[in-house]
Amino acid sequence: MREDIVSIIMPNYNTAEYVENSIWSVLNQTYGNLELIIVDDMSYDNSKNIIKKLAMTDSRINLICLDENKGAANARNLGIDLAKGRYIAFIDSDDIWAFNKLEKQLKFMKDKKISFVASYYDYIDYTGKRLDRIVRGKITRNYWDLLKDCPGNSTIIYDSQILGKTFVPLIKKRNDYLMWINVIKKAKLIYVIPDILVHYRIRSNSLSYNKKDLIKYHWRIYRNYEKLNVFKSSYLIFHLVRKGVIRKLLMSIKQMFRLERNK
Repeated sequence: MREDIVSIIMPNYNTAEYVENSIWSVLNQTYGNLELIIVDDMSYDNSKNIIKKLAMTDSRINLICLDENKGAANARNLGIDLAKGRYIAFIDSDDIWAFNKLEKQLKFMKDKKISFVASYYDYIDYTGKRLDRIVRGKITRNYWDLLKDCPGNSTIIYDSQILGKTFVPLIKKRNDYLMWINVIKKAKLIYVIPDILVHYRIRSNSLSYNKKDLIKYHWRIYRNYEKLNVFKSSYLIFHLVRKGVIRKLLMSIKQMFRLERNK
């Protein structure tokens, strides 16, 4: 394991419209001691060719092309297994990092002597336009806090020299959420930097878009994987649904204020 190298894992599946911008947001980091492991999950669009061209221009890109589609969890696990760096981070192939994400997070980790860090993030639409929605939450979270409010996957970085490598459970959805639940059992706490360091892209065809389906996966995680009782599992589902309702209400209020200002 090479000291202070950050290994970034990026699964890719048919994101030709977005993947180049995501890759450049990694390569253009102010902290450049990194490797970007991209695992293509048998894409049938042009994204693989786009990645290959970029890999020819920067030796920090390591493209792995699978000959069978097995899902994001499998792709992430392969990337984790190949990772050579002390620090491991993740980015989805349609998200965008702030240019100083790694520099800020690594300085924070070293200064505070901590091993598990995330950040605030906001949302962009399919065109890249920033939306008026910032995801914040508690700065310090324990296991129970993370169950209720997990940071975004593309914001997280952890020290594998201290915590070891944690692999992704092979479920179709929310496998990243379950991975962070497993990491926090070792780290005890995750620290969230109160800066927007990631822009999450919302796409109607993404796996996380179907909220009703996600609730089923959350219930499965609470009951089957975490072995929580019915009361705790029900409370967490209620909390998840309530957050969604409140968020929609706040968005509606903001929209009404905008309309009033534009009159």
